[in-house]
Amino acid sequence: MAGKAPTKKTKQKTIELIKQDLLKKKEMLLAATNETISQQLGAQKENLPELGDQASMERDYDFLLRLKGREKKLITKIEQALERIQKGTYGICEDCEQDIGLKRLQARPVTAMCIECKTEQEEKEKMMK
Repeated sequence: MAGKAPTKKTKQKTIELIKQDLLKKKEMLLAATNETISQQLGAQKENLPELGDQASMERDYDFLLRLKGREKKLITKIEQALERIQKGTYGICEDCEQDIGLKRLQARPVTAMCIECKTEQEEKEKMMK
């Protein structure tokens, strides 16, 4: 039935699936980061005589650092979500303390806020700019 609240068992099952997905995503991100670091260290050992090659390598390195910064933030959010799952507070909005819908959790597993509170937060942030 549409609109019917999920049972506690259904919610627990869904959260367990989300947990497994979060663990896999974290593992993949960490593996990719380690591989990138290894590749970058190998590239730095190369002696590039051309200034253009050196500049290109620096530009690529800066771009990589920005990407890795984003991945680090995502890893932190994943760890926080996993911690909330462990504590039993996962799926509860950190602002209004109401349940976050399962569809939202499935779409954005690292979220700590319900859609209403997140929308309100984003509107406040827009006004501050």
